[in-house]
Amino acid sequence: MAKTRVIEIDPLTRVEGHGKVTVHLDDNNNVDEARLHIVEFRGFERFILGRLYWEVPVIVQRLCGICPVSHHLAASKAMDNIVGVDRLTPTAEKMRRLMHYGQIMQSNVLHFFHLSSPDLLFGFDSNVDKRNIFGIIQAYPDLAVKGIKMRKFGQEVIRATAGKKIHGTSAIPGGVNKNLSLAERDHLLQEIEQMIEWAQEAVSIAEGYCVDHLPLLQQFATFNSSHISLVREDGAMDLYHGVLRAIDASGNVIFDQVDYRNFNDYLMEEVRSWSYMKFPFIKRRGNLDGWYRVGPLSRMNTAGFIDTPLADEAHQAFRAFSGGRPNQMSLAYHWARMIEVLHCVEKIRHLLHDPDLQGSELLLRGQRREEGIGVIEAPRGTLFHHYRVDENDQVTFCNLIVSTTNNNEAMNRAVTQVAKAHLSGQKTITEGMLNQIEVAVRAYDPCLSCATHALGQMPLDVALYDAAGQLLDRRLKDGR
Repeated sequence: MAKTRVIEIDPLTRVEGHGKVTVHLDDNNNVDEARLHIVEFRGFERFILGRLYWEVPVIVQRLCGICPVSHHLAASKAMDNIVGVDRLTPTAEKMRRLMHYGQIMQSNVLHFFHLSSPDLLFGFDSNVDKRNIFGIIQAYPDLAVKGIKMRKFGQEVIRATAGKKIHGTSAIPGGVNKNLSLAERDHLLQEIEQMIEWAQEAVSIAEGYCVDHLPLLQQFATFNSSHISLVREDGAMDLYHGVLRAIDASGNVIFDQVDYRNFNDYLMEEVRSWSYMKFPFIKRRGNLDGWYRVGPLSRMNTAGFIDTPLADEAHQAFRAFSGGRPNQMSLAYHWARMIEVLHCVEKIRHLLHDPDLQGSELLLRGQRREEGIGVIEAPRGTLFHHYRVDENDQVTFCNLIVSTTNNNEAMNRAVTQVAKAHLSGQKTITEGMLNQIEVAVRAYDPCLSCATHALGQMPLDVALYDAAGQLLDRRLKDGR
């Protein structure tokens, strides 16, 4: 049997959560395979069982400290179904939307300025001591300050709408529990024009990088794929609500105008032994060809237009960059993210002038149901929350398909492609070469903690040792 050499990148750096990459080399130092492994497990789908349905929007957002709003809102939308509410009051929906735009803005800004910009500005194989946020602060102090202040603004929007910057409580089944005070509105309006200006600058930076590095983008983790996102019924990008649309690599529609509550009719999940993340795919295309991408890149590809003028202009330039066909360049995710930041800031500005945010009709109730599905476009892509609730108001079923899970196959393909391009045949593996693989993963802005769950029973191995290190007792629960 041929021997293989295994290289581990553990832990992955400048990503949210814990993961590693293993690269398997043959006797000739050629890459045989490479895999992205999620090495942490969070059992939210299990320990949410038995909890009261109105607790869920607050509990499940503990999955993450970076994108809790996305889980808070997706769960709230699912619980709207449970309490029989299909359409919120104007105040409730606009408060949730404002919260969501603040979340998308701050998360995308965090990823671009803090996690990815060191690679883009210094180079993938630059000195590791410099290739970090502190290097950015030293070399590009003005850019670093703008990134910090833009994220702070997004967090202030969340605080004003959710009650807290992290793990807020305002979205509840059937509506919200607060409106936006005039003082909160005026505080945010003081900085909104500056945010518009800086968001436009960020789009220019990201676009300029893609234009200046086109040969790199065409070769680096670029491959054809299908794309899925929510869109508005008229085809506009909609980050909070809409219908599901899927397109293939050529831009042909696979399905469209799909009520997201029927997503199980269109998507399935596959389990593989070496990862706590599942592998979703489009049913009609099968598990081999049905994988797809989600997130900013996919939203730019699936949307017909954007309903804010500055972001729509940037979207048109983005589509023209790939000749009107779906853009398949993984590094173009960064450009797409900044277009979304601009869109969110434009939306925030518009909503801050809407008097509905000071309305007093916050909550509705309808005919009680047993099943609820909430779908939202999180910063990293389409997020599915699916619950069933019994007559005692207790959760009996929970399944979460998070954005990073939807991108699982794509990230593994990106890792494999880059590993083969930069590691195969090399006798000496440098840190810069390994960082190329991490760059490919970072392009997707994965939230690895959100994405971890498993199907079936987990194995449990508990061992008890004495002070001298002698094994006293051991209990094993087989996961098979």
